[in-house]
Amino acid sequence: MYDDTTERRRRFAEAARDDRPDLAMLCLLVSAEAAAGAGAGLREDAADAAQMELDRLAGLLPALGRRAEPRHWAQALAELLGGRCGFHGTPADYRRLESSLLDEVLRRRRGLPILLSVIWMEVARRAGAPVYGVALPGHFVVGFGDPFGHHVLADPFEGGRILSEEDAGLLVAGATGAPLTPSLFSPAEPLEIVLRVLNNIRAWAAARPERSNIQLWAVELSLLLPTHPARLRYERAELLVERGDFARGARELEEYAEVIAPVEPTAAETVRHQALAARAMLN
Repeated sequence: MYDDTTERRRRFAEAARDDRPDLAMLCLLVSAEAAAGAGAGLREDAADAAQMELDRLAGLLPALGRRAEPRHWAQALAELLGGRCGFHGTPADYRRLESSLLDEVLRRRRGLPILLSVIWMEVARRAGAPVYGVALPGHFVVGFGDPFGHHVLADPFEGGRILSEEDAGLLVAGATGAPLTPSLFSPAEPLEIVLRVLNNIRAWAAARPERSNIQLWAVELSLLLPTHPARLRYERAELLVERGDFARGARELEEYAEVIAPVEPTAAETVRHQALAARAMLN
């Protein structure tokens, strides 16, 4: 099985199973795993400092109240975070691991759309705004108001620019070629957001074979979430084999083959052959 014995991973698993998962805490535990993988450590006081910074930023917002117009909340966040504080993103940020780590995005004020959106949401939530995340394909944004009624969308990657329905449609079409549908505006749950953050890290590392250790821990954290794609078990087994851990990789390939055999017998047989090949590397 994957390594869930370290204190930070126990904390991550416990936080993920909380009745009301703390999004900021989970993202900071992802940062802690990244720091550990780099041979360092995200100190407890650094995580506390990140939470305090979110609190400080929330304290700079005007006291609008939950009855305020969604657009007023969106404009206030854009003025503070996008304007005064300079939080935004650029294409170059997609090439940096730090762009997926909450503490680093708070420090650099640059990051991927989803991490910038986490900051928007956490600051707005602390100030009492009716805010939620919107997981548009290829580009995460935030919503203010009633997601199924009167609401406004904003794009933190562009400093909090308010999006029209046409703008949102262009984002979706650019990512998928598909038209905008109402279901895409549904609020994203905290664990969905964390899984998407980890998916981004996995994709970043997969494009850099020398960083397979990062891909491995991102997969392992994903497997600690209560709900995750079963195929992640296969990805982990493949990574173990690639990294030279042939015995564990072969064992996990065999276990995955047993799981999928009832519904995908042909694929299961292929995986079993991979397991045999991995075991042959031990001789």
